[in-house]
Amino acid sequence: MTNTEDSLPSAGTATTDAAADQAEKVSSELYDLIGLQGKATNTGPGVSECSDKDAEKYFTVFHPWTFTPKSPDELTGVMERLKEEMPKHGWKIVSYGPNTSKNRSVTLVADNDRKKYSVEITHWANEDPPKLNLFVTSGCYQVPDGQKVERF
Repeated sequence: MTNTEDSLPSAGTATTDAAADQAEKVSSELYDLIGLQGKATNTGPGVSECSDKDAEKYFTVFHPWTFTPKSPDELTGVMERLKEEMPKHGWKIVSYGPNTSKNRSVTLVADNDRKKYSVEITHWANEDPPKLNLFVTSGCYQVPDGQKVERF
């Protein structure tokens, strides 16, 4: 899933609404895996094109959101715990470690081949308050025959 867009796996056939619902479900499952009380931003999923495919028939769904814990120190060790727990729930850790930002924020990238989703989780430890930023993205869906991709 984390390869170039040209190699996005097929996520099957779905309407954009059904695919957006699935993205929110995957995000909800990830929220549960975080396992902390806090607040998630209420951003909805978006729809994007699959490169080199008919934009009227093929699309990918993305869902960016942020989690802020009730208490800032609760995020201590959460990335290590996610790295350990996610594989037990069908996620394969693709990369883990500090990113190239000035703050060298810890970033985890994982793929779920069964669900055809990928997630990038970044721990913004130096933000006030500290938080996790999640970017969930799907494989390439195809709309059912006779339908077109809806953009939102």
